[in-house]
Amino acid sequence: MMLQLGLIGYPAAHSLSPWIHHQFMSDQNIEGKYSLYEIPPGEFESKIQKIKHSSLDGFNITVPYKEKIIAYLDEIDDAARFLGAVNTVKVENGKWIGYNTDGIGFYNSVAKRYPEALSSNKKVLLLGSGGAARGIYYALLKQNVSTIDIANRTEEKARKIIEDLDGTRFSKALSISDAEKKIHHYDAVIQTSSVGMSPNDDQSIVKITDIKNGSLFSDIVYRPMKTTFLKQAEALGANLHYGHEMLLYQAAGAFEIWTDAVPDTQEIMIKFENKLRGDSNVNK
Repeated sequence: MMLQLGLIGYPAAHSLSPWIHHQFMSDQNIEGKYSLYEIPPGEFESKIQKIKHSSLDGFNITVPYKEKIIAYLDEIDDAARFLGAVNTVKVENGKWIGYNTDGIGFYNSVAKRYPEALSSNKKVLLLGSGGAARGIYYALLKQNVSTIDIANRTEEKARKIIEDLDGTRFSKALSISDAEKKIHHYDAVIQTSSVGMSPNDDQSIVKITDIKNGSLFSDIVYRPMKTTFLKQAEALGANLHYGHEMLLYQAAGAFEIWTDAVPDTQEIMIKFENKLRGDSNVNK
């Protein structure tokens, strides 16, 4: 029996998810297909009803539908409920069950390379307050990280995440300018916005002039692989964590939900990095 998976979003045409999940299926000797479902906003309800009657075993869902899909689900897990967003749906006995693997995907990708970077005694700063920040904040709270501050251009948005997820004992909201001055106090700094994404490669959400010795700097942007934010941190001796690592582990979490199989992320990571660099020898 062939596994039928897909991605729902808009736009979705340039997504790397099909490549990633076909690698996972090959690694696990699973026959299947991962398709793209690019749905314009005005057609969401009608297209979702058609998909409800399709033979899909599961699907990912991305912007702008991570919240909208919830109304069409039969069940959701705790992470998705707390975050108010779903990125993975499993079809089980005719029911659509929603999950969110964004935050735990980020955490697992960091823990694989830097096991102590996000341990309970660390001070962490998140830059940005969108859906990715929310997911990562939730995952760090679940891992009992002791201090997780959030900085955003609109400080109130950062404060809302903290209050929504009941993190006032562990966190404070900062302006970007305040965070910029205090970056050297943190053990890990995580850039969660789209600032610095291609074609605006020269941009950075903050100017980094001083860092804590041995600190980790992470950027969820994966095009380019090494953003201006990361280049600044690298020049000061920081340990780096890249956006494509989160993307792969978030996908691995979804794949495990669908199949109960754990793909070899280490081997696939090498292929993925070569693909992002434009290596023509990587399998399509």
